[in-house]
Amino acid sequence: MLLSASATGGLKRQWTVKPASSHSAQLSKALNVSPVLAQVLINRGITDAEVGRAFLRSKLTDLIAPEQMPGTAAAVSRVKQAIESKQQITIYGDYDVDGITGVSILWQFLRLLEANVDYYIPHRIDEGYGLNGDAIRTLAQSGSELLITVDCGVTAFESAELAAELGLDLIITDHHRMTCSPEAALPRAAAVVHPALDENYPNQDSAGAMVAFKLAWALANELSDGERLEPRLRDFMLNATSLAAMGTIADVVDLRGENRVLTSHGLKALPYCELPGIQALIESAGLTGQGLDSFDIGFRIAPMLNAAGRMGHARLAVELLTSNSAIHSMQIADYLKAQNSKRQQLQRKIFRQACQMIVEQGANHPDRKSVVLANDNWHTGVIGIVASRLVDKFYRPTVMINAAGDNGIAQGSARSIPGFCLLTAIEACSKHLNSFGGHEMAAGLTIENAKIEQFAADFEAYARDNLTDIDVTATLDIDALASLGEFNMEMVKELQMLGPFGQGNPEPIFATENVRLASPPRRVGAGGDHLQLTITDGVSAVRCIGFRMGKLEKKLLESESFDVAYQPQINTYNGNSSVQFVLTDIRFE
Repeated sequence: MLLSASATGGLKRQWTVKPASSHSAQLSKALNVSPVLAQVLINRGITDAEVGRAFLRSKLTDLIAPEQMPGTAAAVSRVKQAIESKQQITIYGDYDVDGITGVSILWQFLRLLEANVDYYIPHRIDEGYGLNGDAIRTLAQSGSELLITVDCGVTAFESAELAAELGLDLIITDHHRMTCSPEAALPRAAAVVHPALDENYPNQDSAGAMVAFKLAWALANELSDGERLEPRLRDFMLNATSLAAMGTIADVVDLRGENRVLTSHGLKALPYCELPGIQALIESAGLTGQGLDSFDIGFRIAPMLNAAGRMGHARLAVELLTSNSAIHSMQIADYLKAQNSKRQQLQRKIFRQACQMIVEQGANHPDRKSVVLANDNWHTGVIGIVASRLVDKFYRPTVMINAAGDNGIAQGSARSIPGFCLLTAIEACSKHLNSFGGHEMAAGLTIENAKIEQFAADFEAYARDNLTDIDVTATLDIDALASLGEFNMEMVKELQMLGPFGQGNPEPIFATENVRLASPPRRVGAGGDHLQLTITDGVSAVRCIGFRMGKLEKKLLESESFDVAYQPQINTYNGNSSVQFVLTDIRFE
């Protein structure tokens, strides 16, 4: 197949159309859904009718019992002891949305149990990711007797030993990849709660907020008489599904299985969540609160929460999510919205600088397999987002480094492409690093400025050895070829049953070949960056919006026909609803 045009900033993508399944008609009949929806389910690996019903109509009772999460029994026992003894508990969480929501769940739950509890969030720039020795010393001196981590700690061997030396008991709740096998040593702790400690645990892709949610749920079960939770605990856990859903979506974990169940119900509960901070976020983000989806969380609400840690201190975000005051919550939400606007401006500036550096250094040459950039004027809180945008544009594993750190120590953020384990690659170059950690697709590191150049060379060498030209050719997975007329209002509403969308369950993309313009395209948006057009296949016509496709206006006018890839959506304006295609790509002959 032909490569698509550079519709989104220069990246050419290979279209891959999933083959039509002969089983789709049978599955369609069994589930009483359209063959198109059945085909999308098959593309997601769902061929059994019972599995399909569970996928489309998940129930909270489908969640895995919290006691099955590895490590919960020991953790529940130690937390229960701390509550009964009135020991000082501190919850220590990461500064991203996953950590923020997880801390908010555990802190509020323990407060509900009248525990003596506080929380600590490290400063993204001054302290960096994970448990750090200075914080542990400060907490021990302030009287903390039990430290519970959220979304960090499973590789913090030195910090765990320090905590033990200072008489501070440690419970680790985490989901990040362990540097050791489950059979090998773990950090010294009273308990380690981690889904990967048992390879048979069904949800190995639990987010940090999910792990925290499960620990709170297991405690609730332990402290309730009979099989049903006490009403106050039940009400809290239902509210907590919204927090856990936000953390799960923001951390881009696989949205299938249990994660799908939690996010589906957490999103539905968001408009009715009794937490003032949640309602303030929804209002400040300009959302109605009705029909919230994973896009609203990932691109509207989560960036506001992340702005606290990126531009200031993430403790403010926890304060928002745990506040009992509607007025105070609104004040914080509006402040975070303003901070997020500043973050967006800074992000755009750094992105332009990075693109210019890539061209000047020849890092966009087809033979290059990675991008490593460093600058002493870049904001550490923003470089991770810029790295993601560079991956979208150049489709190469990318490391962005702020070289302006104290004592010649720089901080970096990295993002990857599918199929290239970033953490493994960084481990292979770790002799140059002071510290590192993360996931297959995202990681962080610290490095001495003098070693950046050699790290970049070794990282590129590793990428060359482990990536082919095909690997660094971006692909666009098409669920099916279709005619425009297939997507009426009823069909598009039915496709929404597939949500919430995210990693592992992407929003379906369809394609129609040999369409033409039904009317001239029109550039819209700031600077004419976007494109409005109406297309026809000779039978039906559909209005489309192409974000960041404004530069294709002239080429469209010159083309007799072209192919389009799109996501069908329902557009509501002034009370009127109609089907609209959000263009994903355009392919020219």
